Amino acid sequence: MSLTRESATTLLRWRLVLGSEAERAAPMMGLSGLLGDPMLDQESLGGMAQGEVEELDETLEFVYGQSRTTGLTTYIPKWLERVRHFFTSDVVALVQKDAIEKKGLTRLLFEPETLPYLEKSPDLVATLLAARSLVPDEAKEMARGIVREVVEELRRKLQTQTRTAILGAVKRHSRSPFKVARNLDWRRTVQRNLHTYDPRKRRLVPESFHFLANQRRQGEWDVVILVDQSGSMAVSVVYSSVMAAIFASLDVLKTRLAFFNQDTVADMTPHLVDPVEILFSAQLGGAENYNLALDYAKEHFITRPEKTLLLFITDLFHTAGDNARFLQQVQELVESHVKFLVLLKLSDAGQPSYNRDLAQQVTSLGGHCFGSTPRLLIEIVERILKHQPYDHLARNSTQ
Repeated sequence: MSLTRESATTLLRWRLVLGSEAERAAPMMGLSGLLGDPMLDQESLGGMAQGEVEELDETLEFVYGQSRTTGLTTYIPKWLERVRHFFTSDVVALVQKDAIEKKGLTRLLFEPETLPYLEKSPDLVATLLAARSLVPDEAKEMARGIVREVVEELRRKLQTQTRTAILGAVKRHSRSPFKVARNLDWRRTVQRNLHTYDPRKRRLVPESFHFLANQRRQGEWDVVILVDQSGSMAVSVVYSSVMAAIFASLDVLKTRLAFFNQDTVADMTPHLVDPVEILFSAQLGGAENYNLALDYAKEHFITRPEKTLLLFITDLFHTAGDNARFLQQVQELVESHVKFLVLLKLSDAGQPSYNRDLAQQVTSLGGHCFGSTPRLLIEIVERILKHQPYDHLARNSTQ
């Protein structure tokens, strides 16, 4: 049977997607036969030579098919190099994650020979932290360096937006009688003097000037961040640590951070200057007790409920505590005017998997439950500080 160029290309793509299992099910799906079709040229192969297509197939087969089980130590660096050659960085991170989860390659991926080839991402950091006992001694410094590199990159991306949003929200109503040039509130001055605009000269001639307060008020709001350390929240632990460190760098916020599991609550606040230290102090895995965490927060962190934002970071799969008491605590916090937000996931990718029944109950009590990106969290915190509604943002993020 002769195929058109389009049909031959489509069939080849399906063969690459389905892997070698397709060959066993239908002999016509043999890779060598498909590549030998005279209708296929380099353009229809995406600009790749025939040998590159075979390498691509082998690369995918290693993760998603019946791949080799011997000689992995020497093969993995070569495989990682190929993955980086064929795919963009976001796809590399996904394939890498699948290799760890589907093939149980955690130990091999963390060997000194392999680490330099890994795509650095929050997912990789979460895996490194969860399996750090498997990292060989000679690779531990390299692994720590990877964690620091990812953390610093996240911090660099998020810090400016956070500072601008939070400081702008807090300074919004702070005006000063002291007329100092560096404190000039340009935006308000322009807004209040628009009527003085001279079209002929194309300039504004202000009649009045407005100034911001010289000093920001210290600790305008308390931000309490409680993070579930169970394995399903590992990536959220990474983002939470970075966001907590950024919040802590702003003097208008008094930031507290604690990690919890079913037995203990660990106050990470003293380490907020270094999120890498925070992450290496985390004990990922196990069950969680929400009541233990909230009891600790009420005793140690919450002193002025009406000025407290509590970020409770968990997927609400409460496996080691009493839900009735948890809901009672949520109700008490909301009634005391604490802003109670459950972040079902804090990450740049993917929808949260969470306990929908418990989320609905928390919402009915006046809390908010939603999955969030760091940037959405910044926007919501800004709106809270400005006393603006944010319910629609929380609802839309989990639909």
